[in-house]
Amino acid sequence: MSAFRKLSETMLASPQIDLADVAAAKAAGVTLIINNRPDGEDLSAPQGDAIAAAAAAAGLAYVAIPIGHAGFSEPQVDALNAALEANPGVALGYCRSGTRSTLLWALAQAKRGMAPDAIAAAAAQAGYDISPVRPMVDMLAAR
Repeated sequence: MSAFRKLSETMLASPQIDLADVAAAKAAGVTLIINNRPDGEDLSAPQGDAIAAAAAAAGLAYVAIPIGHAGFSEPQVDALNAALEANPGVALGYCRSGTRSTLLWALAQAKRGMAPDAIAAAAAQAGYDISPVRPMVDMLAAR
């Protein structure tokens, strides 16, 4: 079972989830699961289609915004913002450790106008460090 970490009132981050975690997410009030892990990254982990099917069976929305070795792009940031804006409840982003999900959330929040220091503090409270993307967070927040 994964540990869901609170980034905000409407966003949680988690290491790789398994099928049982989908029910736990629903019980925790999650309405959207966001997969930030590319299929095939770890063949022993449930792949996106299995998580998507479990989410659908539980009545949860699901979206895949994979983040691979190429890093982050503005279309990924925009896709996360669109998914969050369409979601009336709490979202759960997951990847191998939860870091990519947190960093993408940080970029998305910066683009929406959240203060970079507040983003960094929220991520730190959840146990994540946004320093790898802090220059991008600052740039997006300054727009």
